[in-house]
Amino acid sequence: MDSSLIQTIVVYALPVIFAITLHEAAHGYVARMLGDNTAYVLGRVSFNPMRHIDPIGTIVIPLVLYFATSGAFMFGYAKPVPVAFGNLRNPRWGSMWVALAGPLCNFAQAVIWGIFGVALAAMNVDEPFFTRMAGAGVGVNLVLGVLNLFPLPPLDGGRVLTALLPVRPAMALARIEPYGFFIVMALVMTGTLTRFWLRPLVNIGYEAVTVILTPLVSLL
Repeated sequence: MDSSLIQTIVVYALPVIFAITLHEAAHGYVARMLGDNTAYVLGRVSFNPMRHIDPIGTIVIPLVLYFATSGAFMFGYAKPVPVAFGNLRNPRWGSMWVALAGPLCNFAQAVIWGIFGVALAAMNVDEPFFTRMAGAGVGVNLVLGVLNLFPLPPLDGGRVLTALLPVRPAMALARIEPYGFFIVMALVMTGTLTRFWLRPLVNIGYEAVTVILTPLVSLL
């Protein structure tokens, strides 16, 4: 493994770990706010990545996909946060907000990494390692957030759509859940998901982050 690959791994390590693990912590935090303490009792409502890391899903799979696709695609997951949806004060709408918490957390992290990049520029820090990490933090979080919003269970977007649909269509959609991961991977491998979902929405995400950061940049 040459030095450039090692540096790339190091640059992406923190953004990927925090993107995946805080995504899960956000699910647990919102679930607790809405009436379910399951994740909290198990110590999963935590910003400590070690409580959420899955060795395969958080480390091995993202690295394998990154190198297999020459950096074009990276996906991973943490240990799912357990949520007893029946304990929520309003299971239907509560489940929607619990699901949305993960992608919203990723968007917030994208903005924070963007602020980090602006701060580096303000302090005249032009060290490529840190500037690349800031860029990686924005990109990784936007991709992860947008991917999870795809409206197919078990992704967060599928749970949101299930909450919004009438009972019968929602039940039909829920039955797809055991096959959802394989469907999503097939769509990714054929480029369909990237072309029609990821790329357009990630571009919108970049534009939104730019709009949010513009007032800060104007102060430099």
